[in-house]
Amino acid sequence: MEEETGEFRQHFLKSGFDPATGVYHSLARLGEEYKIPTRHDLDTATFVLSQFPHPDHAESRVALIDSATNQRVSYGQLRRSIRALASGLYHALGVRKGDVVFLLSPNSVLYPTVCLAIFSLGAILSPANPINTESEIVKQVRDSGAKLIISAPGELHKLKQVTVSTIITSHTNQSKNESVSVEELIECCDPTELPKSELTQSDTAAILYSSGTTGTSKGVILTHSNFLSIMVLMKWTVNVTDSQNDVFLCFLPMFHIYGLAFFGLGLFCSGITVVVMQKFDLTAMLDAVKVHKVNNIPAVPPVILGLVKYCKPGSDLSSLKRVGSGAAPLSKELSEAFRRKFPWVELRQGYGLTETCGATSFFVSDEDARARAGSCGALLPSFCGKIVDVETVGGLGPCRRGELLIKSPTIMQGYLGNEEATRETIGEDGWLRTGDLGYFDEDGFLYVVDRIKELIKHNGYQVAPAELEALLLSHPNILDAAVIPLEDEEAGQIPMAYVVRATGSQLTEDQVIQFVAAQVAPYKKVRRVAFISAIPKSAAGKILRKQLVSLSQQQVVAKL
Repeated sequence: MEEETGEFRQHFLKSGFDPATGVYHSLARLGEEYKIPTRHDLDTATFVLSQFPHPDHAESRVALIDSATNQRVSYGQLRRSIRALASGLYHALGVRKGDVVFLLSPNSVLYPTVCLAIFSLGAILSPANPINTESEIVKQVRDSGAKLIISAPGELHKLKQVTVSTIITSHTNQSKNESVSVEELIECCDPTELPKSELTQSDTAAILYSSGTTGTSKGVILTHSNFLSIMVLMKWTVNVTDSQNDVFLCFLPMFHIYGLAFFGLGLFCSGITVVVMQKFDLTAMLDAVKVHKVNNIPAVPPVILGLVKYCKPGSDLSSLKRVGSGAAPLSKELSEAFRRKFPWVELRQGYGLTETCGATSFFVSDEDARARAGSCGALLPSFCGKIVDVETVGGLGPCRRGELLIKSPTIMQGYLGNEEATRETIGEDGWLRTGDLGYFDEDGFLYVVDRIKELIKHNGYQVAPAELEALLLSHPNILDAAVIPLEDEEAGQIPMAYVVRATGSQLTEDQVIQFVAAQVAPYKKVRRVAFISAIPKSAAGKILRKQLVSLSQQQVVAKL
């Protein structure tokens, strides 16, 4: 008995896995200075503002830099802008606790001000992807129940069918006669004339819409408690990775949980300077790194692929110390290719969901990240995980693949107006079904293989598209690739690859098929290949497989 107890303790201390319950526990611990707040009446904005640099240093400490104009916003200016805008929204526009404010804008140095002003009133933030179509925008406005819209001037044309009151972020030469702007409210309103908010941690803070890459987009309800938990964990992460003095670059869209958690809220809790790009552009990103001596870039796999494939030897990235990857799986092959090209840069992958208010796992140590290419790191403090059999839902031990389940203080409240989807995703015991296929290794590090819904069922076998995509990207004449299921009478489904060829390449379908076949088991072979100019992806870097499946169906019909 003592021997069994000793073996259990040794195994638990190594991986955090409890075989009696099938639960993986985080082995990381928060120090007293990083305890998640328990005060019931604390809200997100109050907490973030309390973490700003001391007033004696707030005017000299730069919070935000516009990469295009070099406009700089100090922490002192940011605080005043947040409070002035909140005052304007309250007194001039009647925004109250519980009102949904719809935000339609690309990244800007104003974006964090808008988010925190909305939070401080107890109103509910609902940000949208500015590249969405008019019909998608209208649907989200109606679904969220928005009482006010804040829109960039360039997006107003998508709101013609909407009757909700609208203001713009700033005036342009083309919008002089439009409604009041956020900039005007900040200039004209008294930041001290703001009533005390009666907020609690359990109040809804935001409704964020999932990307809908494999299904219909759903409104994810996140509370102030969810955000407070992730803010504390982000502050802890910045500290343990020694990033307190880093200059961060933001091109991740702030409407997405990845960008919002980092650049709309979290990094301000550590007094970080953020350089803001309106959207991603490789050349502009390289220029920003050089001009602003950027040290840290939270990124997504397509950006890392771009750096590996397109970054010229003469590019000055000498200031760069750290690159993070999230929002989609980063393959072992691409990780290793990045490290070969940029050996001085720490590359750390993390994993998270909108439904978990951001990250759930991350690499604290660069040494661990290098030793476990392809892993998403270890569970963050206060998180637990399970791996369950996809068919039986039975718990699985280390190195066995199944569906990943997560439990933490950051788990969403549910999907807006969709009780059925909420019940299917969050069990009565509080475990969130991620829909991702993965496993923990014997040291407690998480590996995410693919979305379960995206697995290709071929003759009874399951084929992970991400595995084949990583292999395809290792070909010197392939710039990008995506693998989808193609219906087949005999096999059920077969893997089909969409490939972006390198400029000038004459790569053929047969050459691609043979390249893959030489390196995988027979059931994993790519059976069809089509060449395409670009792989459709979401703003967060996820492959939009629905579009490719639709395209493949059109191509099949065209051949009949």
